[in-house]
Amino acid sequence: MSDYFPPPPPEQPQPEHRAPAGASPPSPWAAPAAPPGKQRTGLIVTLAVGGGLVVAGAMVALVYSLMDSVSDSIALPPERSDAPYSEPYDEEPYEEEPYEEEPAEPVAPGPAPEGDVTVTQCTRDSLIFWPHADLRIVNRSGSPAAYIVSITFVDADGAVVSDGIATTEEVAPGASVKVRAQGSGEAAVGTKCRIAEVDRHAL
Repeated sequence: MSDYFPPPPPEQPQPEHRAPAGASPPSPWAAPAAPPGKQRTGLIVTLAVGGGLVVAGAMVALVYSLMDSVSDSIALPPERSDAPYSEPYDEEPYEEEPYEEEPAEPVAPGPAPEGDVTVTQCTRDSLIFWPHADLRIVNRSGSPAAYIVSITFVDADGAVVSDGIATTEEVAPGASVKVRAQGSGEAAVGTKCRIAEVDRHAL
């Protein structure tokens, strides 16, 4: 077996890429030309980023314009007026009208009305034992009059046990009428009737 190896084949000359006519020769320090595929990918990325920036800028402008319109629509508080201070309106003092008493009901002229009334009977009912007073009224005044007579019923010790009222319509001067003042509640034997008040009103 021999140690002799055949010599390698001679190197084949590689084809040279010639620059087109009129172009400057390539610089020995320039970067190698990128393949056509890589150039297209970079262009797409650049366009995408630029488009995103344009959209973002449009959104910012839209939001700013909306905020501007909202702030214009909000009513601002009125500014402080520089008008001089005016004194408050002075109202006229209220004058209270003098109190006028209502005219009293006319009283029939003549002697005191208590003398016109006489108790003719003071007793109690035999069934319910309520007291009553029978009265006789004589109009001693000079004009027609009506009467209101208040009667008080008292027991043997003088304590009030009940009261009653008798009224009349028109009584002519000098005329007389009989009325009854009815008490309420049970009264004991010996209850007395007293004239408390007599009102005589001229008609």
